[in-house]
Amino acid sequence: MEQNRTLIILLLCFVTYLLYVEWQKDYAPKPVVTAPAASGGHAAMPTLTPSTQMPAATPTTNGAGLPAVSPTALPAALQGQRIQINTDVYRAQIDTLGGDLSEVDLTHYPVHFKKKNEPFRLMETTPQRFFVAQSGWHLQDDPDNHTVPGSHTIYSSEKTEYKLTQGDKDLQVDLHWKNPAGVEFIKRYVFHRDSYVIDVKHIVTNLSDKGFKADLYLRLQRSAPEKTNGFFMLPIFVGPVYYSPDQKYHKIKFSDIDEVKTPGVKDAINRDISGGWAAVIEQFFVGAWIPDPKQSYKYFTSKVDDNSHRYMIGMVTEQDLAPGQHNAEDTARLYVGPKLQNQLAAIAPGLELSVDYGWLTFISKPLFWGLDHINRLVHNWGWSIILLTILIKLVFYKLSETSYRSMANMKRVAPRMQAMKERYGDDKAKLQQAMMELYKTEKINPLGGCLPIVIQIPVFMGLYYVLIESVELRQAPWIFWIEDLSLMDPYFVLPIIMGITMVIQQKLNPAPVDPLQAKIMMVLPLMFTVMFAVFPAGLVLYWVVNNVLSITQQWYITNHVIREEKHTAGHHGHKPKQD
Repeated sequence: MEQNRTLIILLLCFVTYLLYVEWQKDYAPKPVVTAPAASGGHAAMPTLTPSTQMPAATPTTNGAGLPAVSPTALPAALQGQRIQINTDVYRAQIDTLGGDLSEVDLTHYPVHFKKKNEPFRLMETTPQRFFVAQSGWHLQDDPDNHTVPGSHTIYSSEKTEYKLTQGDKDLQVDLHWKNPAGVEFIKRYVFHRDSYVIDVKHIVTNLSDKGFKADLYLRLQRSAPEKTNGFFMLPIFVGPVYYSPDQKYHKIKFSDIDEVKTPGVKDAINRDISGGWAAVIEQFFVGAWIPDPKQSYKYFTSKVDDNSHRYMIGMVTEQDLAPGQHNAEDTARLYVGPKLQNQLAAIAPGLELSVDYGWLTFISKPLFWGLDHINRLVHNWGWSIILLTILIKLVFYKLSETSYRSMANMKRVAPRMQAMKERYGDDKAKLQQAMMELYKTEKINPLGGCLPIVIQIPVFMGLYYVLIESVELRQAPWIFWIEDLSLMDPYFVLPIIMGITMVIQQKLNPAPVDPLQAKIMMVLPLMFTVMFAVFPAGLVLYWVVNNVLSITQQWYITNHVIREEKHTAGHHGHKPKQD
C-alpha cells in the first residue's frame, strides 16, 4: 500500500544518510600526527597589528600572515618549568616557557563513570592530543623576544605550586619577566572558586624613557582529532569557533584553515571584532578566550607549520606602551571547562552556542530546556527522558490520533483491497484507480499513517544531539545497568525491547498488499534493533517509551474504529460493503 511504501522510503533514506556519514568518517583524509617539540611545541608569533591587512601566503609566511617557523626550530636550551595549580575545580599546570596554560584536569568530571578518581584531561601536550591556551606579546622587529615576552620567553614565578585553600575565593599566580631596558611584564592568572573562568591580566610597568608599540595576542592551539570511533553515529564537531556581535556564531573546519595555504586565499576569519570571543570546542567541553569587549581585536586562524597537525585560533590587538607608564594592563577571560548551558550565556554573549546542536538547534534547545526543567524536579535524567517523551506524545496526540485512525481504516478495508488485487491481477493502472476510488469513498488518507514516523525522526535526531552534546547528561545514570545515558546500552536490553515494540506495531498496522513490501517490513525491526544497539541508551529509551505509548494509542483507536463499524452495520441491518 502507498503509506507503507512511503514509510519504507523514509526509513531507508534515514538509514542511507547514517551509512553515508559513517562512510565519510572511514574514507575522509586523515591528519598526519607529529609529536610536539621537547619545548612544548610553541608556535611562531603573529606578525599582525590591528592596522595591517593579512598578506597573501608566501614561502616565508603562512596564509594568516604568521611566520612559518617550525616549533622544532626552537633552541633546545629553552626548557620551561611546570607550575602546579590546584583549585576546587582544576588540577592544572602552567609552563614558564611562554607562560602557557598547558595542562588542565577537570576534577568534577571523571574520564569514565567506572573511573571516578581519574579526572578528564581537557588540555595537554602529548603527541596524540595537543591543546593549550597561549597569550603574550609580540614585536615585529623583535622576533626573538628581547623586548617583549612571547612564546620563547621563560617567565619566573615565586612558587612552583599554588593551591586554593579553604576559605579563599581566588587564587593568584604571577609570572614575571623584565627586558634589558627595565620594562617589567607580569602575566597574572586569577582562578576563582567554583568557576571555570580564569582572569588573565597582562601588566606592563614601563619606567624607561622610551615608549614602543607591541601586539598582545591571545590564542588557542589544538591538534586535529583522530577519527571518531563508532557505528551509525552522526558527526560531532571538534574545532575552532568564534563569535561576533554582527555575524554571530561561526564554525571553522580544520580543512578550512588548510585552504588558507593556497595562494590568494585569505585567512579563515581576517576581521576586526569587538565584543566577541574565540574558542576550540569538542563534544562536552570548550576552551575560549573572551577579550575585553570594549577593545577591538583582529581575529586570525593558522596552521602551526606544514608538517604539523596543530592549528590555532586567536586574536591580536596593538598596545601603546608609553614611557614612564605605571601598571598599564589588559584583562581577558579564559573559559576552560564543561559546556554548562545555564552558565555560558551569562559569561559572554553567544557562548552558549558552543553547545553545538548544528542545524537541529531549533529542536534540540527546546528539548534540553524541557529535560532540564523536568530533571530539577525528579533528579534523574532517565526519568526526565521518559516524562519528556510523554509530554511530546501529548502535544502531538491529536495528530497521532488522526494518523492511527487512518491506519485503522486502512486495516478495515484491507480485505477489500486484497480482493481488488486478485480481481485486477497485473493491471496496475486499474488497480491504482480502484484503490483511489476506495480511499475517496471511505475518506481514507493513504499517507496518514506516515505522520507519526515523520514527526519522530526530527525529534529523535534532535534528542540525539542533546545526549551527545549536553555535558549535563554525560555519565548520567538511570536505573540498574544503565550507568551512562550518553553511551550505548552495555547489555542491549533497550534495543531488544525496542525491536519487540516495532514488531507489535506492525501487527497493529494493515498488512502490505505487495509481498515485497511485506518482506521488507518484516526485516525492519531486526535492522533497527541492530542499528539502535550502538546509539546512546537515553535515545533508545526515548524510542522505546514512544513506541509503547504509540502501541497503546493505536490499539485503542483501532479497536474503537472496528467497534464503530460493527455498531453502524448492526444499526443499518447489513454487513460492510464488499468489493
